[in-house]
Amino acid sequence: MESIERDNVFREAIAEASDFKFGSKVVKVFDDMVNRSVPHYGEIQRMVAELASDHAKKDTLVYDLGCSTGTTLIGLDALVSKDISFVGIDESDEMLVKCNAKLRDAGIERCYELRAADLHGNLNIDNASVVILCLTLQFLRPIHRKRCLENIYKGLNPGGTLILVEKILAEDSLFNRDFIKYYYDYKRRNHYSELEISQKREALENVLIPYKLSENIFMLEDVGFAHCETFFKWYNFAGIIAHKK
Repeated sequence: MESIERDNVFREAIAEASDFKFGSKVVKVFDDMVNRSVPHYGEIQRMVAELASDHAKKDTLVYDLGCSTGTTLIGLDALVSKDISFVGIDESDEMLVKCNAKLRDAGIERCYELRAADLHGNLNIDNASVVILCLTLQFLRPIHRKRCLENIYKGLNPGGTLILVEKILAEDSLFNRDFIKYYYDYKRRNHYSELEISQKREALENVLIPYKLSENIFMLEDVGFAHCETFFKWYNFAGIIAHKK
């Protein structure tokens, strides 16, 4: 079993800031980074797998868009029927190499496919009963998000389900500052320094652009999803499940 490498990407002072990228340096430490940066990440993953297992249908596909290192797919494998195939899509080739290694290490025997694709483009989704966007849509440029959701909606079978997890803004800007403070307190408790917090914030500034929970739900309803429900909420993070009639 491969050990998880500690996230020290932003530990040293960076002379010239650049936008955050899911390159080889981040891939190596991604599992530690996400566990220390996303509140209740383990429970979110458990909930996503639980929801997916109830909505995945025999002889269909379950898609994980922005599959990163495969944590979600591994969690799904334990609960989803073995006659359902998985498709993991990520635009980072390095992530897909790490994902495939982790899936093999986990002993996954079901049929699965890993694809490199830019989610800003036209996605090829077909025969899907469940599509998962776990902390992925937030990295798409805003002008492309609705089109991404439209592609997902078209690729879902009738009765299909989208599971969306996002970093969000507070509905009332009065609370944004508080929620961000609580979030950075969370990162401090996970042993990130002030320098690491500030440098990562700067790197993400033009890359991760969150919406309000209500704005995400409006987008889902606007592309045709009939039923949307929040299944997780922690200050500025939320999970939404949406159903296609």
